[in-house]
Amino acid sequence: MQTIAIVSPLAVGAGALVCTILIHALAVMATVNVVRHERRLGRTGSSFWIDFGIVAVTVSCALTAHLVEIALWALLFMICGEFSAFGNAFDHSAVNYTTLGYGNVVMSPSWRLLGPLEAANGMLMFGVSTAMIFTVIQRLVEARYVDLRE
Repeated sequence: MQTIAIVSPLAVGAGALVCTILIHALAVMATVNVVRHERRLGRTGSSFWIDFGIVAVTVSCALTAHLVEIALWALLFMICGEFSAFGNAFDHSAVNYTTLGYGNVVMSPSWRLLGPLEAANGMLMFGVSTAMIFTVIQRLVEARYVDLRE
């Protein structure tokens, strides 16, 4: 039976987690700035298409952040020597990050713990994205329907 490394993957994974939190914070701030700008112009809640555009920008910011984070993990896997081609590393990273879990590639015992760390990271970041999208939609509904304001 092979021994699974713990300390090195946890340390390296913690660094990746901090980076993904920063990336997601930037996406949240970009979204907040878009919504604030549209609100200052009086466009939030004014029409379906403007609200649709705001939601589309919000979802696009979230998706872009997720793709950058998946790429970051893929680069980390390459730096650790687990993959030599970025495409393979990105595929493996996306499977981990989304918790899809095909299991078609298993990393070496030295870095295997990075997989579950990335999965936990992905779940948390999807939660942040969900909260961000929900909040934007909630604000748009409140702007459009005065009777729903508290």
